[in-house]
Amino acid sequence: MTDSQPSPKDDFLVPRSKYWGEFSPQHLAFNANLQEFAQRVSFICNLETGGKIPPRQAYDEIKRLWKDLKRSKANLIDPDTSTGGSPPPPETP
Repeated sequence: MTDSQPSPKDDFLVPRSKYWGEFSPQHLAFNANLQEFAQRVSFICNLETGGKIPPRQAYDEIKRLWKDLKRSKANLIDPDTSTGGSPPPPETP
């Protein structure tokens, strides 16, 4: 049986906040990726602090997550620059 609502345990472990910014599907997707990044970094920091993983492993995992987030930003927020094109010129007043 699959529920559309997360279980109370999942909601506690991985809370999601409403998105209040300028709406677009890309912004919403990036916000979800950003929240997941923050949650995973928090878990990794807690594991390292508790001695469950070594510092180097924590660093490497956070670095990988950061690269994934940068790629997400390039694809969702800055699609022109991710393909090698130049960013649009600034607007003049």
